[in-house]
Amino acid sequence: MKDPLYRALRSAGLETVDVAARLNVDPKTVERWLSGRLPYPRHRAALVALTGWAPRDLWPGIDALDQAAPDTGDILMTYAQRCSVPSETWRKLFAGAEEEIGILAYSGLFLAEDAGVLMILRNKARAGVRVRVALGDVNGAQVAQRGAEERIGAMMAARISNAMALLRPLFDEPGVSVRVHDTVLYSSIYRADDQLMVNTHAYGCAASRSPVLHLRRATDEGMAATYLASFDRVWAVAQEPSAHPTSRLKIAFGSTPG
Repeated sequence: MKDPLYRALRSAGLETVDVAARLNVDPKTVERWLSGRLPYPRHRAALVALTGWAPRDLWPGIDALDQAAPDTGDILMTYAQRCSVPSETWRKLFAGAEEEIGILAYSGLFLAEDAGVLMILRNKARAGVRVRVALGDVNGAQVAQRGAEERIGAMMAARISNAMALLRPLFDEPGVSVRVHDTVLYSSIYRADDQLMVNTHAYGCAASRSPVLHLRRATDEGMAATYLASFDRVWAVAQEPSAHPTSRLKIAFGSTPG
């Protein structure tokens, strides 16, 4: 017997690609829903609107599930310093993504140096998960300013170059987008669908020594939604490395000017 969602979509004359386009998700995500995976609340609401079916008809038992697992808010965990977050926590975060992974930082070198994280990112990209990476512009004013604030000077740009070199094989994967930005980052943001780790920045303090919030988007008005919106705003003004002069590309990807 076909899944109720399958029957509802067919009754509405909707194919998998139609639903994916209207909800701005990957078709593979829709296929997972049709295989029985429960969509996120915002997607459930959109599917109800598309099909005209009631939630309880699309997902039998959803009322009991919602009552058994009430919304507990945005904050899942807090860490006094990023260096105290276990490596496995970062890997589990990205491994749980089904739709989108996002990395917004100046360098994110600690992740680029983690072979386990790189393998997860590669495998997720190959499975159809959208991966976006935005790192600092090594020639940008904000990277220089951040280096001065942390009293490490040009080492900040060097860290970005190292991260870019380590991440370079990942950028060749379909579905992976990389950009560079010259914005003031009040926080580094690492997202996996509706969960994210927010590494706050403090003046003169290295990001590794600054607090981290592990958040989950519970509503469209909460704390997590604020940071997700911030990620998108930076992404919108960031540039593809190919838009930069050749000299910048050589630095960004760790090559030695010839």
